[in-house]
Amino acid sequence: MIESLLIANRGEIACRIIRTARAMGIRTVAVYSDADAKALHVRQADEAVHIGPSPARESYLVGEKIITAAKATNAQAIHPGYGFLSENADFAQAVIDAGLIWVGPLPESIRAMGLKDAAKERMIAAGVPVTPGYLGADQSPERLQREADAIGYPVLIKAVAGGGGKGMRRVESAGEFADALDSCRREAASSFGNTDVLIEKYILSPRHIEVQVFGDSHGNVVHLFERDCSLQRRHQKVIEEAPAPGMDAATREAICAAAVRAAKAVDYEGAGTIEFIADASDGLRADRIWFMEMNTRLQVEHPVTEEITGVDLVEWQLRVASGEPIPLKQEDLGINGWAIEARLYAEDPAKGFLPSTGPLDHLRLPSGKARIDTGVEEGAAISPFYDPMIAKVIAAGPDRAASIASLEEAVSSVEVWPVRTNAAFLARLLQDADFVAGAVDTGAIDRKLEVLTSERPISVALFKDAMDKLVLADANLGRLFSDPASIPGFRLNAPRSFNDGLYVDGHHVTDYPDNDRFSTAAYAVGGAIAIGFQDGQAHELSLARRGGGHHSAHDGDILSPMPGKVIAVEVSEGQAVIKGQKLLTLEAMKMEHTLTAPFDGTVAELSAQPGAQVQVEALLARIEASA
Repeated sequence: MIESLLIANRGEIACRIIRTARAMGIRTVAVYSDADAKALHVRQADEAVHIGPSPARESYLVGEKIITAAKATNAQAIHPGYGFLSENADFAQAVIDAGLIWVGPLPESIRAMGLKDAAKERMIAAGVPVTPGYLGADQSPERLQREADAIGYPVLIKAVAGGGGKGMRRVESAGEFADALDSCRREAASSFGNTDVLIEKYILSPRHIEVQVFGDSHGNVVHLFERDCSLQRRHQKVIEEAPAPGMDAATREAICAAAVRAAKAVDYEGAGTIEFIADASDGLRADRIWFMEMNTRLQVEHPVTEEITGVDLVEWQLRVASGEPIPLKQEDLGINGWAIEARLYAEDPAKGFLPSTGPLDHLRLPSGKARIDTGVEEGAAISPFYDPMIAKVIAAGPDRAASIASLEEAVSSVEVWPVRTNAAFLARLLQDADFVAGAVDTGAIDRKLEVLTSERPISVALFKDAMDKLVLADANLGRLFSDPASIPGFRLNAPRSFNDGLYVDGHHVTDYPDNDRFSTAAYAVGGAIAIGFQDGQAHELSLARRGGGHHSAHDGDILSPMPGKVIAVEVSEGQAVIKGQKLLTLEAMKMEHTLTAPFDGTVAELSAQPGAQVQVEALLARIEASA
């Protein structure tokens, strides 16, 4: 058995691996960048090694530094977690060549499944059904356009080296194809260093079903049943559950058997996931489920499989990497109950889900109500350099209804400030009638986005409670209840005021009958501030001070929503634009973000240049409204 383990990752997955390793008596070594010097995973590990500057390309993605750290600390093995170098076959081989144990599949298996086009060809040979599409070597834009036209729209462009929703674009018509291809290739080049793509038929009622597989060095391969990951936004998973709703025994047997065949076709060892796309227009049927890709690593959503099977997948990884056989045979594995996971992110749904960076001054996660996998704690910060995940919240129960209820209660009780989160958005998803009925597909969130992301008003009960705390924090507010109008500038349903007055984060107060899901906390940060939390949403109430130093941007100012790099500028100074027209594209937090014109007008000022690094709230352009 492995005695010492270096974890080549950060955040919640590093903490997750440390937890199991410690239970098994294995010494752990963490690695960290400048930004993570005080991170939770660094303090939880038995030893930690600094590996470079904050950007991942200078630290977590430098394999040589990680191998050097392992040797310097006498670590026997390296666990890559997910993301970063976890599916890098060259790194896996370098670990093995250095005389270390690689906790993952063989490098040849990673290579076999790493390129989507080659993987599909291998799956066809193994008798695994695949989605209709184009996998050809001719990557000219003209050939790709012709193939897409022949397949019929909508189609999906996918980077062959892609993953995590990156390098993927849905195209609705022939006229949109060229722009989508350019954008896809830019993102693929930035994320994977490979611009090759494949074209697939886009399924109109798609469900994302995946199967957890596990292999060992003794030739054994088992499956641990399926997960449903259909609730997605921008091809990234939001809610995952196991088992899949509506899955009958015959279909389960067929899809799981296909997954095992796929794993055996590449001599797979360790944890892996076979991802399928299902046409659910007539329910889940074995003849309407096709192979999409294989993830040759542990998945973010692995906890739901652990909850229904009682298996610790990280423990299995460490045992198999040590040369042991899989602990259980297929006939010993079964489904017990239901589990659902929600990904809690530092992002602002009201602003297009832009990542929200900064300090976690107030952080309360639902203790005792659900399983929480996290890599942060109160006082930490969400960095602009990495994925903005705060935690995974997992609820398990005897059936789907019980799991949904537990998870909805858990995410509704999340308290985070001043960083914005998607907690309220998650709560509304879990309350959605279609989701509760199991009638979802990968387009469900987009169809209801406005309802799911709108900020709801504050309840009377929360408002009064917040005012009590503000009065205690600032005696001058005592007159608020007797004569609110006596405070200059007092408004409830208004944007932030820069005169003396009380503001409620731009929202109005209403009565929520029988609503007791709220709490408040009072702070003294440049004046009395109360933060009200209701159903996962944070509301800020404070006495704004005259001349408070806030900058109110002109409505036509196009500001950078976060630190990033300008990768494309679509307009020129003096050009007329219409509302919604693309102005420029910013790359930040490993994704592309398009900024558009807020109204019809003219580009009066353009300071953004392709390739420029910009800071948050930097003025990129200014649009003057048409007369």
